[in-house]
Amino acid sequence: MATPSNGRSVRIGERVRIYQREDGGVWYANFQHDRRQYRESLKTTNKKVAERLARQIDGKLIDRLWKPAVEAVSVREAAKAYVAVLDSEGRAPKTMTKYRQNLNRFVDLAERRGVRDVTGLDLSFLDAYRKMRTDAGAAAKTKYTECVILRQLIHFALSRNMLAADPMKGVKMPKPKPSKQPCWTPEEVQKIIAAAPADLRPALTLLAETGMRFAEFAWLMWADVDLAGNILHIQPKEGWKLKTGDQRAMPLSPAARAVIDALPKQWKWVSTMPPSRSHAEHGRQWTERRLLSELKRVLKGVGLVGKLHTFRHSFISNALVKGVPVAVVRQWVGHVDPRVIDLYTHVHDAASQAAMKKLADGGTAAGNP
Repeated sequence: MATPSNGRSVRIGERVRIYQREDGGVWYANFQHDRRQYRESLKTTNKKVAERLARQIDGKLIDRLWKPAVEAVSVREAAKAYVAVLDSEGRAPKTMTKYRQNLNRFVDLAERRGVRDVTGLDLSFLDAYRKMRTDAGAAAKTKYTECVILRQLIHFALSRNMLAADPMKGVKMPKPKPSKQPCWTPEEVQKIIAAAPADLRPALTLLAETGMRFAEFAWLMWADVDLAGNILHIQPKEGWKLKTGDQRAMPLSPAARAVIDALPKQWKWVSTMPPSRSHAEHGRQWTERRLLSELKRVLKGVGLVGKLHTFRHSFISNALVKGVPVAVVRQWVGHVDPRVIDLYTHVHDAASQAAMKKLADGGTAAGNP
């Protein structure tokens, strides 16, 4: 039973009061929840309706089922807030660039489609985004990665009370099968290195002999090299983090050790860019664009295709073909998930033929002692 209080508000149940700001105006509910005061419009000028709605709120408060109303924000506001959080986490500049590019695409598409807030990031928006990226020629893996970022944005909005419910609840995004990647045989790797200019060979040799990602190679400092222990440490440092976040160590092969022993020790980086017309100074850190352009010229000369990451593919593949245990290879290159390392496993035709011959010879020997 509603009991008048001071003529301006009415108590409803145990925890709620309702009141009108002015005669004939909308009724409001006033109550406390988790030590905070809430005022919620009941969106009615009818007192009996207001009392009924207030009783519902009172019951939910008693049963701990009431939740604050959520005011959905615009996609632009949500994206801006998400970028700020990612920045505060110290994400790598390259990662932040990728996130900003994708989030800007979401914002642009939302505004073109008239999506007012994050509740509009639903399945129809996802379908429209996929079509837009397909029309732009994006690869299946690229579209999958970008849609994962869209889901991350939605989960962020939910966690910050920008959304009351997941507008894409239940959506499934099957991961595309990996496309076949180029891979060089050991002989092809040596052919590439031999054809490279002398000032390029140390960089290519280190990539070939360690399976490092380009960023790991470019950020390699002399403090990461343990010459006494013949160990190379791949570890984070100020301004840079590993892709997978896990540091590791690997022994130096004779070829890698010979390169490191011969490199000058006065620079910050283990391997540095040669001087160029625009930059005559020594000791500069390698850029991916410069090293890739140098490699492309070499590959064109020897009639091969690939990229900097192909050295990593080849290192992993060649190690497995030569019988190095998968667990050891994963420890060297930094992969944890066996499904990931499977993407890099290539069996060269020559190795495959040799294995079949070995199998056939063994069978003949066993059948005819």
